[in-house]
Amino acid sequence: MARILPFVVLAFVLLGVLYWRGGDNQPFYISGYIEAHEVRVGSRVGGRVGSVPAEEGAIVATGDPLVELEPYTLHEQLARAKAALAAEQAQLAQLEAGFRKEDIAQARAQRDAAKASLDKAVAGLRPLEISILEDAVDVANAELAFADSDFKRVKKLHEAQQAAEDEFDAAQRAYSVAVARVAQARDQLALAREGTRAEELAEARALLSQREADLQRMEAGYRVEEIAAARAQASAAEAEVASIERQLRELAVASPCDCLVEAVDLEPGDLVAANAPVLTLIDPHDLWIRAYIPENRLDISVGQKVSIRVDAFPERRFAGHVSFVSRKAEFTPANVQTPDERVKQMFRVKVELDEGQDTLRAGMAADVFLEAPAK
Repeated sequence: MARILPFVVLAFVLLGVLYWRGGDNQPFYISGYIEAHEVRVGSRVGGRVGSVPAEEGAIVATGDPLVELEPYTLHEQLARAKAALAAEQAQLAQLEAGFRKEDIAQARAQRDAAKASLDKAVAGLRPLEISILEDAVDVANAELAFADSDFKRVKKLHEAQQAAEDEFDAAQRAYSVAVARVAQARDQLALAREGTRAEELAEARALLSQREADLQRMEAGYRVEEIAAARAQASAAEAEVASIERQLRELAVASPCDCLVEAVDLEPGDLVAANAPVLTLIDPHDLWIRAYIPENRLDISVGQKVSIRVDAFPERRFAGHVSFVSRKAEFTPANVQTPDERVKQMFRVKVELDEGQDTLRAGMAADVFLEAPAK
């Protein structure tokens, strides 16, 4: 009997504790763990690690360097991109400014020259020039008359055997040349009176039209479509420069917040992939508790004020509030049939800490009191 008595006393003590914990006059609480938001930082470009200023466990401020990657050929790519951008911008400026004044003046002079040539072709020879040609015909006729007279005289002497054969041949040649000169002078006069050929007039008009079109094109400047295309190419070159500059900025991985460096596993010379986390930060100022509440105590609401107790400070309560209550049960049977089974349904609850961020740490066990104890 003496051996059994201690076990009986222990049983009554346990029952009393359970009664005290489950009694309606005791405050209800749920247990969980303090968590902190993790920030996994990395680079969009990746590459070889140049230096690692961050140290594990260190507190870093927003913008502090964490990891720096080597640029490799990005500086050369940026120089080429900037040169291409300058060329595209110069081309765009040239198109927007239009043709130079000297080019327009030259085109206008060519147009005027073509117009003068057409006017000359349409007008034909001047009356004085026609008169000169008419006089040339008269001169040719006079020379023909003289040659004819001389030829007849020599011919009679030749028939009378009083003129040498050479003299007769010379007179005959002079007469033939005079006849040809008369025909030539008459043809030139007829051609002058007839005027410029239709083909030449058409050619002159076509040349004038071309010169006028060239002048109008230069005076109007470049087409809107050409300027738009040049502007688009300049924008593309500018975007390329901005992209490379952004890649260069991505080489320096900086802290996005005032955080604690949780883990660093990098050394200079390591290769890191693009868009891959290189180290993990913890925000110690954004602490919250993940806990689970049974279905039969689900009479809580978002924004409800709660108090938190941790083992490290058992006599102190920290203020907090409920920020999330899951609408879906977890850790439940597949098919709930009885009231005993229904109480096994648990709903995830998130509790934000309103104080204690400088005292509490992630990973601590915490009790969340959802209601005040009865008095």
